[in-house]
Amino acid sequence: MALTGLFGGTFNPIHCGHLKAAKEVLKYFPLNRILFIPSYIPPHKSQKDVVPAEDRLKMVEIACQGQPKFQTSDVEIRTPQPSYSIVTLRKMKEICPEDKFYFIAGSDAFLEIETWKDYKELLKECSFIVVSRPGFELKLIKRVIENIGPEKFFRIDESLKPTDKELSVNIVYLLEIEAFNISSSEIRKRLQAGLQVTGLVPREVEEYINKHQLYR
Repeated sequence: MALTGLFGGTFNPIHCGHLKAAKEVLKYFPLNRILFIPSYIPPHKSQKDVVPAEDRLKMVEIACQGQPKFQTSDVEIRTPQPSYSIVTLRKMKEICPEDKFYFIAGSDAFLEIETWKDYKELLKECSFIVVSRPGFELKLIKRVIENIGPEKFFRIDESLKPTDKELSVNIVYLLEIEAFNISSSEIRKRLQAGLQVTGLVPREVEEYINKHQLYR
């Protein structure tokens, strides 16, 4: 059985914070791979500043180069409809029926999980790895979980890693990391203002953005 992380998002653009979070997840969870899945039409986002899905997928592919456990999937952008996590999960289960899936989400996104389509079914059908984000404390996540129902949660650190038994069931894991304090929206604002984004996105991604004049 392969353990697969599903890291969805607009990735508009993908930045070093996304990559750092994925690398931190791999320190604590024995995942065989992490699939980065750009959304076609993000349900919770305005479309005004979102560049075409093909560009966002290409930037994700570029960012994942040289990382053996980082892969990309176009499962969402191939479908011209809103990208809902429950739909994506079930598609992935059809494609890889032997895999055990873990949704990777930032703490800011998970705080809104009760607004997600069929979120209770989603929590039943896979595990979650909730990664801390600046300004969104994990204790708030615990309150959300308690409101939802009897989902079990853990605080993962160097002295507490999930056991094989825990990995075989669906659990919400809370992972506190030293977050990279940057967002895609801030990067877009910098680019629109003609400022550099060196060090905020991988160098090859910055070159792609400049070559194709994205976010100008």
